[in-house]
Amino acid sequence: MMAALALLPLIAQLAHQPFWLDLATRLVILAMAAASLNIILGLGGLVSFGHAAFLGIGAYAVGIPVHHSIYGGASWLASDNGLFHFALAVGAGALFALVTGALSLRTKGVHFIMITMAFGQMIYYLLESLETYGGNDGLTLDVRSALPGIDLDNPAQLYWLAFVILAGVLVMTWRLRDARFGLALAGARENARRMAALGHDVTRIRLAAYVLAGAICALAGALMANSTAFITPAMTSWPRSGELMFMVILGGAGRILGPVLGAGLFVLLEEALSSFTTYWHLPFGLLLILAALWQAGVFTTRSGGART
Repeated sequence: MMAALALLPLIAQLAHQPFWLDLATRLVILAMAAASLNIILGLGGLVSFGHAAFLGIGAYAVGIPVHHSIYGGASWLASDNGLFHFALAVGAGALFALVTGALSLRTKGVHFIMITMAFGQMIYYLLESLETYGGNDGLTLDVRSALPGIDLDNPAQLYWLAFVILAGVLVMTWRLRDARFGLALAGARENARRMAALGHDVTRIRLAAYVLAGAICALAGALMANSTAFITPAMTSWPRSGELMFMVILGGAGRILGPVLGAGLFVLLEEALSSFTTYWHLPFGLLLILAALWQAGVFTTRSGGART
């Protein structure tokens, strides 16, 4: 699967289909965002309905400095330096995750779901109220982030940057899952009270995972801003969080390559159905519901004590 993604720029060039490269870039970036959610959902069992807020934070960490670098104002923030943009995105995402996670993790179950969604909507309405940066209409990026040795105006170079970062995130997730921290996180998912009785600080472990996931998702948002050259508060809305959750579920929560498979199925289904009808949301939604029910085991039966 990763090899196919690595060969895709060459295939798009040989087929004279530059749109395939744009579609693959979106797929890779969404897979990165889904992989960050997989850390807390798949490994930690934390269902967050506000994860898309980190996408928006990362995107606006690029858009706001670029806006000021062109139109002036807030000179301390004005910059087209990509290293500054990405560092700002990761730092802002981690800080927001630290503050909101410390509060959200005091709850559990449906209460955790609702409070994460509430924090996500807070970011949505905050960005919508910022008329200087386009408000609800969004903000167009006249220039992309400037990185040493990398031209993000070149679609192939932008794709390779996103692909390499995604590969790094997947390797990190794989190592994390088998590390002591990952095992403690999985133990907290299975039985938090028992882990606490064994002397583990469950809240601290979950908060560390939440901050890590927020930082990675914000980095994905910074890449998405450079890919689309347009950002909008809708990137942070709860339906986008639901889409990320479905990507994780479609690919298999807790699986290392699950987010890549889920994002691939999501993007390709969305593209295929939208080419047939303008009402593609209906069959697409039904397919997502069926996939979620399948993952939940609704369609499985038991024969001789075994699931079939």
